Amino acid sequence: MTGWLIPALKAVLPHVGTIISAAGPVFTKKSSPHAPNQAALLQQQVAELQSAVSKNAEHIRELAAQLQATVAAIEQAAVTAEARFRRLTALCVASLGLSAFALGVALLVARI
Repeated sequence: MTGWLIPALKAVLPHVGTIISAAGPVFTKKSSPHAPNQAALLQQQVAELQSAVSKNAEHIRELAAQLQATVAAIEQAAVTAEARFRRLTALCVASLGLSAFALGVALLVARI
């Protein structure tokens, strides 16, 4: 499994229950017995929508912060991988040079 997937899952999984519970139907229905007239029902629905919008804004802020942390972790992993790649490339070039030198010495010894 790739290294970036585990931190991303750890960042998202604690909030799955909150997202699912927020997605359930929570709004007042049009035929509510608690609202004697249409204006009161409309005001109640507007208040519920405003509450839902503010909760969504909070959740979006939380998800944005988590996404920012995930992107920072991915960038750090990319920097680490780049450093490892450069180090391995340098070792490969050095081993290639050493093996070419050893081959040259072996050919020189074989001629003598």
